[in-house]
Amino acid sequence: MTALSIVVPCFNEEACLGALHERLSAAAHQSVGDDYEMVLVNDGSRDGSWPVMRQLADDDVHVVAVNLSRNHGHQLALTAGLDLSRGDHVLIIDADLQDPPELLPAMFDTMRSSAADVVYGVRKSRRGDTAFKRATAHGFYRLLSRATEVEIPVDAGDFRLMSRRALDALLAMPEQARFIRGMVAWIGFKQVPLPYDREERFAGRTKYPLKKMMRFAFDALTGFSSAPLKLASHAGLALSVGSVLLILYIGYAWVAGHSIQGWTSLMLVVVVLGAMQMFVLALMGEYIGRLYNEAKRRPLYIVQEIAGGEQFPGGDRRKSRLGYLADPTTKSDKPTGKGKRPIK
Repeated sequence: MTALSIVVPCFNEEACLGALHERLSAAAHQSVGDDYEMVLVNDGSRDGSWPVMRQLADDDVHVVAVNLSRNHGHQLALTAGLDLSRGDHVLIIDADLQDPPELLPAMFDTMRSSAADVVYGVRKSRRGDTAFKRATAHGFYRLLSRATEVEIPVDAGDFRLMSRRALDALLAMPEQARFIRGMVAWIGFKQVPLPYDREERFAGRTKYPLKKMMRFAFDALTGFSSAPLKLASHAGLALSVGSVLLILYIGYAWVAGHSIQGWTSLMLVVVVLGAMQMFVLALMGEYIGRLYNEAKRRPLYIVQEIAGGEQFPGGDRRKSRLGYLADPTTKSDKPTGKGKRPIK
């Protein structure tokens, strides 16, 4: 067990890894001395991220490099790192350095002074983001806050420092479609915000284009709210009221002797009803699909290889609650770095 684990999901972040390692190492050393580990999770990168991560693991005893079998997605890669971490405290941070690692000492100070289990970053500003992304993020967080049964902090991402007991509670939740910032809010305990200015991406391009952002937002909404399902009852009520008004209008027109244009009004009603029915069926299908995925009980992730760190001390990395480790003991006798034992 170490004092601090730093978990970093990485996807095509080759250009950021050197600076990330340097800045995280300095922040961790300032906070806990040498008693820390840095868990870098390669989420099926297509660039040279994994060779760089292996080299970092060879050169630094504090680095543990985890290579997933394929691209599982940001939230599952993050879950893998959290599941395999062993620190008393865990820092979650992205590899793009938009969230400053230098805030780690302030997070520790806030956690100690507030006796909190979670200190999460709240973005005061978002440098480098387009006006469209800032506007959609602003609207998304406020819609989510109103629609969900759990109070999820607005303008807060996954950047946070957690205690071990908060992390253990989080890892006891095995669902497939994961929205970790919402799951952390759900577990409770004392959680304290830390405002900060978000920087521009250090290098490369964003890994969240519009399509992924929409999928992420829908996962968040359906994972923490039944409001979309209730839309059917509200739509049915509104259409019932509209039908009554239409009947009254038809009766009035018949009594008054006005001619009624039947085809246009009929087609309008058919199109509206058909569109609403298909929309409601799509929402129901989304929830049913989530139930189907949960019922299969597949592991959330598959680890192909783990490099670096004094691997499996006491066997604590041989087991995983949420994922599958593919023969983690089958390793070469290549030294794993200065001052480390080769893996047998």
